[in-house]
Amino acid sequence: MKRHIFSLLFLLTLSTAQSKAQEQKAQNPIIFADVPDMSMLRDGDTYYMSSTTMHMNPGVPIMKSKDLVNWELVSYAYDTLEPLETLDLENGKNTYGKGTWASCLRKYGDTFYLTTFAQTTGKTYIFTTKNIEKEPWKRIEFKPSLHDHTFIIDNGKPYLIYGGGDLRIVQLKDDLSGVIPETEKILIKDAHSPATDKIMLPAEGSQMFKINGKYYIFNICWPRDGMRTVVVHRSDNLMGPYEGKMVLQDKGVAQGGLISTPDNKWFAYLFQDHGAVGRIPYLVPVEWKDGWPVLGIDGKVPMELDLPASKGLIPGIVNSDDFSRKKGENTLPLVWQWNHNPDNSLWSLTAKKGQLRLTTGRVDKVITQSKNILTQRTIGPVCSGETVIDVQNMKEGDFAGLTLLQKNYGFVGVKVTQEGKFIVMHNASTGNAVEEVCIPLSKKKVYLKASCDFNNKKDEALFYYSLDGKKWNKVGTVLKMTYTMPHFMGYRFGLFNFATTTAGGYVDFDYFKISDKN
Repeated sequence: MKRHIFSLLFLLTLSTAQSKAQEQKAQNPIIFADVPDMSMLRDGDTYYMSSTTMHMNPGVPIMKSKDLVNWELVSYAYDTLEPLETLDLENGKNTYGKGTWASCLRKYGDTFYLTTFAQTTGKTYIFTTKNIEKEPWKRIEFKPSLHDHTFIIDNGKPYLIYGGGDLRIVQLKDDLSGVIPETEKILIKDAHSPATDKIMLPAEGSQMFKINGKYYIFNICWPRDGMRTVVVHRSDNLMGPYEGKMVLQDKGVAQGGLISTPDNKWFAYLFQDHGAVGRIPYLVPVEWKDGWPVLGIDGKVPMELDLPASKGLIPGIVNSDDFSRKKGENTLPLVWQWNHNPDNSLWSLTAKKGQLRLTTGRVDKVITQSKNILTQRTIGPVCSGETVIDVQNMKEGDFAGLTLLQKNYGFVGVKVTQEGKFIVMHNASTGNAVEEVCIPLSKKKVYLKASCDFNNKKDEALFYYSLDGKKWNKVGTVLKMTYTMPHFMGYRFGLFNFATTTAGGYVDFDYFKISDKN
C-alpha cells in the first residue's frame, strides 16, 4: 500500500515538475498585441526592435529585451512627423492606416540607423543616434517614399532595397540626404516566384541581412487561395544574381527577418494577422542547412520555444497610469500614444495635479475626427481598461469617456444635453455608430470600464459604468470588434473628450488601469 502511495506521489510530483518546466518556457505569440512590421538587431546581449504605429504619435516605437521574449518600450523615433491637415485631423481629413509604415533598424559602427517611409508625406526618413535609449534621433528626410525598404551599408556605401513584386535597389548619398541619380536597378524580378505564380499579394516587406559573407533578403508574399508566406533570396554579391526559396508557409506567420543569440541560436521574427487585437509577433526557430535558413520544426511554427517565459505585457508594452509624476519622469509614459498629432495646448497633467485634463478646442461631429485621444494597445487573449472621469466642467454637446478605437469603434462615456448629463454607450460594429443607451447622471464623477475578449478571434467587447467604483453595471450591447483596413491597426483603449456644439469644456481623468483579466 505504501509503495502504491509513494508511486502515486512520485508521479504527481513529476507531473507538477513537468508542468512547471513547461510554464517556464516561452509561448507563441511572444507578444499578444499589435506590434507589426518588426525589425530587430542585437547589440551585445541586448536586443532592440522597432515596429509600426502609423498615424499614432510619438511614432516608430523602439523596444528592448534581454531574452527576445520580454520587451519594454525605451524610445520613439519622432514626436510628430509633420504639421499636415491629414496628420492634424483638420478640415475633416485624417491619415488612418497611413502615417509611417515598416521600419528598418540597424547598427553600423557606433551608430544606430532607423529608416522608414510615409505615404502621407511622400517621403523616406532616416534617423540616427549613438544612444538608442537615451539620446534623441537625428532626422534626415527626402523624396520619394520608398515602399517597405530595407537599409544596408556595404563596403562603406549606403543602399535601400524596396518595392513590391520587383525588388529594386538604390544607392544613397554618403550623407544619407537622398538617392544618387541613375543608381536604381531591379535587383530581383517577381520576387514571389519561388512560392507561386498565382499571386494575390506580390513580394514585399523586404529585410536584408549579411551573414557569413552572403546576402539574404526576406520577403512576404500571399499566394491566391493560400496564406501569407515567407520567401528568402540569397546571393554572394549585393547586386546579385539572387536565387530564392519558399521557407515557411504555416498559420499565416510571415514578414520579418533573422536574429541570433549570443550563444549562436537563430530565430526568425515574424507576425500573424490575428483579428481585432492586431498583428502579433511570433518567434520561429531557425537552423542552417547548405547556407539556407530552415524555419520552424518540420516546417511548422512551434507554440513553445526554448526561451525564458513571458512575464506579461504589463508594464513593458502597456501599463496603468495614475497621472501623478515625480521630478524627472516623462510627462507621459511611453506606453501612451496620441491618435494623430496632438494639440498640446489642450491637455495637461498640472491643471489638476495627479489627473489628466482634456479640453475641447473646436467642434467635431464624430469621435474619429476629434483631437487628443490618448491611446494604448489592447492585449490578448483578454484585457480590460478602467478609468474615472470628473464631468463637472463639460459643456452642452460634449462627449467624454473611454473608447475602444478602430473604424468600427465603441465607447462608454458621458454626454451633455439641455436636459443634463447622461451615461451613453455608442456601438459602431456595423460601421455606423448607434447610441444604445442613455442613462441620466446626477453624479460629478463616473467610473467607466471596457473589457475585450480576443480568445480564438472571438473579438468581442463589453462596456460598464459604476457610480462608486465597486458595483459595475453592464451598459449597451456587445461591440463586435473588426480589424478594418482603413485603420489598419488593432483596437486601442482611448481616453477622449470632444465637443459637438461649443468648445472650451473640459474633463479630468484620475487614472487609467489596464488588466490582462476580465
